[in-house]
Amino acid sequence: MKLAVIGKDVSKSDSPKMHTFIADKMGNKITYDAISIPQSAFEGWISGVIARYDGFNVTIPYKLSVMPHLKSIEGDAALFGAVNTVRCSDLSGHNTDGLGFMLMLRSNGIEVAGKSVLLLGAGGAGRAVAKKLCAAGAKVSVYDRNSFSAMALKDDCEGVAVLECVEPADYDIAINATGVGMHETEGISPVGIDVLARVGVAVDLIYVPEESAFLSMAKSLGKPAVNGKAMLFYQAYYAQCIYFDVSPDDVQAKALFESYLKEM
Repeated sequence: MKLAVIGKDVSKSDSPKMHTFIADKMGNKITYDAISIPQSAFEGWISGVIARYDGFNVTIPYKLSVMPHLKSIEGDAALFGAVNTVRCSDLSGHNTDGLGFMLMLRSNGIEVAGKSVLLLGAGGAGRAVAKKLCAAGAKVSVYDRNSFSAMALKDDCEGVAVLECVEPADYDIAINATGVGMHETEGISPVGIDVLARVGVAVDLIYVPEESAFLSMAKSLGKPAVNGKAMLFYQAYYAQCIYFDVSPDDVQAKALFESYLKEM
């Protein structure tokens, strides 16, 4: 099966390594390319990608742009209004981000039903996370520096409350779904130690660096801390299940991730 990931710049993407590992362990043969597409060239390239590949993953900034080129938008992709996985045989669009996120929580023993969650960031990742958390029965309070993004999420997701600022309060889980802590903001946390002192578990969707300032601060307080590498791996696993039309299995997924950490 010929697979790929497309995005504006996927030159440093871990997707080829992860997907090749998962396919090999599941007994499937694939090739997996990383295709960087300039924004000005997307419309001219996408039909060629669909013609040449059996399936592909989609990352920033094309999760919305790809949708008009598909025949159906399935499951979470319809719920989120964004696609990260395309199966070319039937031109169906899927989104495995939320599934990967929830499995990451489950595999770390984090229950969400009835729990209070502080969600930092209402962008694409934040929206996916909020919708899955609310569907699972969590009470989500969201903060975003862009208040319009936070209000749009509230309007679109019943059960979300918008915070005008982040102050210390008792939350079962705090989730960083912003980009603060990576690239030029590495070493910076989106909240202070006073906020983290009042939370039960800290979860950062960032996986590079492996321990962000947000997680490092939480660990210093003795809090359980989870980085986003498992979410990335699990969303790749769910995508593989879509490509090969097999049912996902939590036990298999967790065993694959543990092997990946040991071998790669």
